Amino acid sequence: MSNYSSDMNQANGERREAKGFFAFCLLSCIFLLTGCAAVDTLKEGVSGISDYFLGGEDNADPPNVLVEYTPEIQLEVLWKESVGVGADEQSLKLIPAIGSGKILAADREGVVQARSLTTGNLIWATETEVHFSGGPGLGAGSLILGSSDAEVVALDIETGAVLWKSTVSSEVLSVPVVGDGIVVVRTTDGSVIALDEKTGGKRWSYERSVPALSVRGTGSPLIVEDNVIGGYDNGKVMALRLTDGKYVWETSIAVSKGRSEIERLVDLDVDPIVINGVIYVASYQGGLAAISELDGDVLWRNETISSHSGLSHDSRYLYLSDTQSHVMQLDQRSGASLWTQKDLHQRRLTAPAAYGNYVVAGDFEGYVHWFSNLDGRQLGRVQVTEGAIDAKPVVVDNTVYVYAKDGTLAALKVR
Repeated sequence: MSNYSSDMNQANGERREAKGFFAFCLLSCIFLLTGCAAVDTLKEGVSGISDYFLGGEDNADPPNVLVEYTPEIQLEVLWKESVGVGADEQSLKLIPAIGSGKILAADREGVVQARSLTTGNLIWATETEVHFSGGPGLGAGSLILGSSDAEVVALDIETGAVLWKSTVSSEVLSVPVVGDGIVVVRTTDGSVIALDEKTGGKRWSYERSVPALSVRGTGSPLIVEDNVIGGYDNGKVMALRLTDGKYVWETSIAVSKGRSEIERLVDLDVDPIVINGVIYVASYQGGLAAISELDGDVLWRNETISSHSGLSHDSRYLYLSDTQSHVMQLDQRSGASLWTQKDLHQRRLTAPAAYGNYVVAGDFEGYVHWFSNLDGRQLGRVQVTEGAIDAKPVVVDNTVYVYAKDGTLAALKVR
């Protein structure tokens, strides 16, 4: 047996022991506090709470070990550089962004870098000492980032100079978006806040309550025409007017099911995408839906899907990684699944990126995987770092750019 398998078995055993001890202590406390008659009623709650903190049965489901196969494509690492500490092993929404012929990325300790797309050479770097948690998003000559300390920061895209800082209501765990001179950010307390792109001054805000129990994170808003569209932790999608934040429409796309609070989680933490007037949004335990950009009417819903990573598309299909790290291709017109790739089960895949004949995703051990868009078979893989990759790859001119949680920024290409 390989060292990897041995380590996984040992880890699984320790995890099961910890889970049993935790459940015993929790049940004992509840028994003492409520008495014998309440034990049967509370058994479901104990199960749900322990699953929430310890990962439930799925937590004992180990990631697939990579199996050797004959690659059908040859991959090349064009360049590889480091952006500080990256996400510093935290669950953040720090992504690579491309604009003005540069690739831009930020780390948890406030370092922001701009590098050459072709060589990776450093163009400029700025140390802001801000605890970045989301971004960058791109504006007209600026890049916008949010922080865990409820700050939004704008930098000049050509020089890296800080243009302004604004305080918002809470942590920003999504990528800010910009449209018509307005910066829109989502905060973890449920607020949508619009700021002036030039000054950082507040334009408007919309507040919405957050459920007591939800998955950490918020989906980035989407600016479509004159509206700001976003999904919420209660399974609803809402459109607000970009200019003043007034309510436009709301629709429910994910329905809570199950007996426990854990089973009823239906967070819409996946960034929505829009294609030809149709908005596609996936949810955790709530399915995938297509809705009309105009009025929010639900065009179709596939309730069998659960995802918290993200979506991509080509001219005909949608692609996503579900909560088990199965990569799927779906029909844009109906939501029907066309193929599912399960070889990388539980390897914590990123949202896939589709380009040409390929679908690309990163995993928790720093591997980047290429799949065929025809049937999902594995075509090739390359490891760029030992750290996890959780940001969706970005593709420009057939070059794939990835940003790992340890700060590794790399450019890859099929030869």
